[in-house]
Amino acid sequence: MDNITRVALIGIIVENMDAVERLNSLLHEYSSYIIGRMGIPYREKNICIISVVVDAQADIISTLAGKLGMIKGISVKTIYSKK
Repeated sequence: MDNITRVALIGIIVENMDAVERLNSLLHEYSSYIIGRMGIPYREKNICIISVVVDAQADIISTLAGKLGMIKGISVKTIYSKK
């Protein structure tokens, strides 16, 4: 198995506040890969924007992003560093 890790930014928009518990549970499950996290509540639109920076193998990043994206009311996009 390839042990090379990548740094990636996972951008998350939460439009359904009922999804936050599942979101936090998944982020906790993958916490060993998380470098940092920033959440911004946008009360006027009743959404939250969350940035999560991870350092992990590409398949782990993809799995996390996929699991997050399957949560109803959450949109996810991932950007990978070139290094």
